[in-house]
Amino acid sequence: MKTYTTIKTLVFAAIVATTFNSCVKDDDWSAPEILCNNRFAEPTTTMAAFAALAPASGTGTTYKVPVDGAAVIFDAYVVSSDENGNFYKTISFQDSPENPTVGLSLEVDKASNYADFPVGSHIRIKANGLVLGWDRGTRKIGSVDPAYAIGRIPSILLTRYLSGVCNGNNRLDIATLVPTKLPSLREASAEKYLNTLVSVDNVQFAKGEVEPINKTFINYIAGVGQDTDRAIIDKTGESSIIRNSGFSTFGAKLLPKESGELTFVVSRYNSGYQMLIRGLNDINFTKERFATGIIGGSAISFSGSFTENFESYPANTAAPFFNNFPKYINYAEFGNRYWEVRSFSNNKYIQLSANAASGNIHTYYIVPVDFTAANTLSFRVNVGFYNGDVLKVYTTTNYTAGSEISSATLTEITSNFTIPKAPATGYGVLAPAGTYNIPAALTGNGFVVFKYEGGNPGVTTTAQIDDIVVN
Repeated sequence: MKTYTTIKTLVFAAIVATTFNSCVKDDDWSAPEILCNNRFAEPTTTMAAFAALAPASGTGTTYKVPVDGAAVIFDAYVVSSDENGNFYKTISFQDSPENPTVGLSLEVDKASNYADFPVGSHIRIKANGLVLGWDRGTRKIGSVDPAYAIGRIPSILLTRYLSGVCNGNNRLDIATLVPTKLPSLREASAEKYLNTLVSVDNVQFAKGEVEPINKTFINYIAGVGQDTDRAIIDKTGESSIIRNSGFSTFGAKLLPKESGELTFVVSRYNSGYQMLIRGLNDINFTKERFATGIIGGSAISFSGSFTENFESYPANTAAPFFNNFPKYINYAEFGNRYWEVRSFSNNKYIQLSANAASGNIHTYYIVPVDFTAANTLSFRVNVGFYNGDVLKVYTTTNYTAGSEISSATLTEITSNFTIPKAPATGYGVLAPAGTYNIPAALTGNGFVVFKYEGGNPGVTTTAQIDDIVVN
């Protein structure tokens, strides 16, 4: 009998374990089977028409939907999820699964809303008795609350206003959402997209978020997660932030260094846009990081014999002091200072200084070279107002034009040249830096890289380069 009881217990435990495992949720937005009943009658208006009743943004007033009188009912689709802790007591929804025209958020004093209304849920809202308006930058509906412009609906009253829409089999109708694809983060930072689901390709976390220290999604103070903004940037150079809750389940994960497509719910706090992801599945970063701060490089050609004296380029006499060099790459990795063409005593050269800058200045002048055909490299150099070394020279054969240079292997050759360390005030004169004999082992197409590395506060020496000769 004891053996039979033990076997029976083990079988029961296995069944229970299997049942619980089958209920484990992840963030892939798969549609669960949820029982449903159509609590409310058919819609009496559209969500767009209802949202238009909100007083103008910034007025600080709200519109209260009359409790009595004609029913105000509209349909919508849930785009947010609090399953991973990044949304708190709020449900964001839009008026269509695809190509929505408007979005709203609902304030509700209830957590774990994803269990009842997962992503894509077709919902119906009866707004009678609720208030509608703009609150801290976004358009919301909620309950009347003497302490707030728009209050949270008590959980016990939620079913009075919110219901699922059935699909005909007494199951909640759950649609497949199609994020609105936008070309840039600037495009996404628009009022018309608030509380809707969008995606932007060619996005990555800003360099300062992943280098030199790869940060996590949120900061921790004494082990307690904090609401944290992380900067993102797109290939057009536009930037925004991803706002992560201190309660997010993925908060301790490292930010991905790669680039790719980012899906998010557009949000705004007062005047600042802050995008909200629902989970890590909203980040599809599978491509190499791209570089920002690059000008030039539209006519790259590798040669083993050439001279660049900069006489064919116009000298700048007014800001911005930089040039677009089609044959070369002018790349501001940190800061916004570029190599610029200047002229003195009827001679042109390129120059860069961190004087009066703000923060670090790391800027590269990248010159394509056919190392198989080339034998030597030389150039002339000068410095001004010297207060530290700023110029370094490298070779590389695995840098891809347009990508981040941090992904390339750079071989420093600065020691083969003589770079002046004076004068401390005023300027010296351009003089030969020496000749570098290109090793026989260095072959193929690659680049000679001149790097300015300074900053303010810090080293602000002016560097000048002329007559780059490859033979």
